[in-house]
Amino acid sequence: MPAYLFPVAGVLLGLIIGSFLATLILRWPEGRSVITGRSSCDHCGHQLRARELIPVGSFLLQSGKCRQCGSKIASDHVAIEIAAALIGGLALFAAPDVQGVTGAVYGWLLLTLAALDVKHHWLPDRLTVILALSGLLASLLMVAPTFLDRLTGGLAGYASLAILAAAYKFVRGRDGLGGGDPKMLGAIGCWLGWQALPLVILGASLVGILVAISWRLRGENVTRESMLPLGSLMAVAAFPIWLYQTANVGLY
Repeated sequence: MPAYLFPVAGVLLGLIIGSFLATLILRWPEGRSVITGRSSCDHCGHQLRARELIPVGSFLLQSGKCRQCGSKIASDHVAIEIAAALIGGLALFAAPDVQGVTGAVYGWLLLTLAALDVKHHWLPDRLTVILALSGLLASLLMVAPTFLDRLTGGLAGYASLAILAAAYKFVRGRDGLGGGDPKMLGAIGCWLGWQALPLVILGASLVGILVAISWRLRGENVTRESMLPLGSLMAVAAFPIWLYQTANVGLY
């Protein structure tokens, strides 16, 4: 297959994967099965037909409304599909080979964790472990980072935030970080290596500042007590860093 078709394939695969991820993000926190049970309208319970389950397309054709009751469909689902499509396209544009496929998987896992953190302030251990293990296994397919760099990144990422969280609690007497944040940074370190960890934290901080500014522009009150989903911020920073590494412009 010509190299220019790989990003197109990544976008199409991303749309399909994104539809599944959006269902997982909706059902998992509610304790519902992701595999069994047909998709239905959240308002009237209308079971969706195949033509109503086309990623992005069905949303546009139905003007974002349920065919049965006319209620507005939550935009979260289509946003996840579009994000997954972009991740697939960018990953296979950066590396039109098996490395690009593994990078897309990395991005889709980050997307799922980020969405769960934003909506529920929840970073599931099972998903974080999958992210970490897949990062270590990816060293078998990629030249850099090496397995040792990835393993060191996993340990250093977890330890750095765990120590910071413990110090904050000791000084302030309350939690400042969620229990999943150190695990999340450790899992990202298993993909990017220890050298990239400062960039992940820097990127997450910059994204957090932009989020806080957007809140202020919308008239929301932003104080030291305001909660930002650090896991989501790190995820937003971590995928572009993978793209940067893969483009061979520096880091190693």
